[in-house]
Amino acid sequence: MLTREENDLLTIVEGDAPMGTLMRQHWVPVCLSEEVAEPDGTPILIEAIGRRYVCFRDTDGRLGLLDELCPHRKASLVFGRNEECGLRCLYHGWKFDVEGNCVSMASEPEESPMHGTVKHRSYPVHECAGFVWAWLDTEREAPEFDRPAFSPDDETMVSILKIRIPANWAQITEGQIDSAHSSSLHSSDMVPARVQGAAADDASWYRPSTDKSPRMQTERTSYGFHYAAIRKPIKKAATHNYLRITEFIAPFTSLIPPNSSYNVATVIVPIDDETSHFHFIAWGGKQCPTTEQWRKFNHAQKGIDVDDRWVPKRCMENNFLQDRQAMKLGNFTGVEGIPNQDLVMWVSMGPRVDRSTDLLGSSDIAIVEFRRLMSEAARDVADGKPAIGTVDPRVPQVTISSKEGVYSKEDDWRSIGLDDNATAAE
Repeated sequence: MLTREENDLLTIVEGDAPMGTLMRQHWVPVCLSEEVAEPDGTPILIEAIGRRYVCFRDTDGRLGLLDELCPHRKASLVFGRNEECGLRCLYHGWKFDVEGNCVSMASEPEESPMHGTVKHRSYPVHECAGFVWAWLDTEREAPEFDRPAFSPDDETMVSILKIRIPANWAQITEGQIDSAHSSSLHSSDMVPARVQGAAADDASWYRPSTDKSPRMQTERTSYGFHYAAIRKPIKKAATHNYLRITEFIAPFTSLIPPNSSYNVATVIVPIDDETSHFHFIAWGGKQCPTTEQWRKFNHAQKGIDVDDRWVPKRCMENNFLQDRQAMKLGNFTGVEGIPNQDLVMWVSMGPRVDRSTDLLGSSDIAIVEFRRLMSEAARDVADGKPAIGTVDPRVPQVTISSKEGVYSKEDDWRSIGLDDNATAAE
């Protein structure tokens, strides 16, 4: 368990909190490209790491990200007119281009010295892999954009679902790096089977193991840490292990072990201390689902399972629409969709968990490592040191990958993918 001071370091992002400062030293995925796809379309409110912005695509297709409130009288630009290559505030007609230049002041006389001198705060943006990424650090110049691990090139297919969750970013991230829970919580969707490795179809995911109590081993990296969940396989249990190797790339990304059809990742961005945007991603592989197929499979379709602001219809007030009759008939949770099952757990913990009182077991080694790593990283930032993953030798994200498979007990999981002698069992 953590002390309350360490828990605050880990979870608080608002204001000048060290964790928020750490996160702003990375490119932040602030929204999906689909949310601002239309030139001169509706501006959208961006809530990220305790602060608010407005994002819009101008007449020429350029993206702009500005502070939300107009510098004149602090009205919200989210309600402004997006027209003729600028965002015009409704209050007095001041208009800003994507770089924050005030290009029109309807309320000021022509001779006013303010014309051509006012500039609103704008932020560098970059589109990649279905996201709009922004550099939100106002103290440091934006570095070159580093492609995320789930988008090695522009041709790789990426499908994203998004859910706004009333829970702190850390308890959601802990769910992504917790291999042990999947054997229970997701047992009706992740089914043991006599397969060579993890597989998937339109109905379920399949795993070559019935083992619900994996042994955990972790190792820190320059970008975060990775760990192996070691289980007994259904076949060759005397000589082989079933390995699931997860990568945590600080501060937003977790690479979940793939299946035979596609790869899986998550990106968690805090909105504030008690709310987060959760992104569940299918990418690449032999048969990656389309965005709508992915959202339908996970029961996270916009307009059906989540509203226009990505708020889920399942919530504490309606008991997450849990079907107790389905549970009696054999469904473990009574909740449809893998991320929805997780959502019940995260939200039921309360908006921000007090980790000074929880009880951890041997299957929680990865959780312990995450907590230590990120609370230490926040403390380093508070002491004026650079954020984790930003100093040399830096590892390009596209070279990092999660792995899974049935391997000989003689193989070191840290070398899988690097050592040609470590090969999955046929």
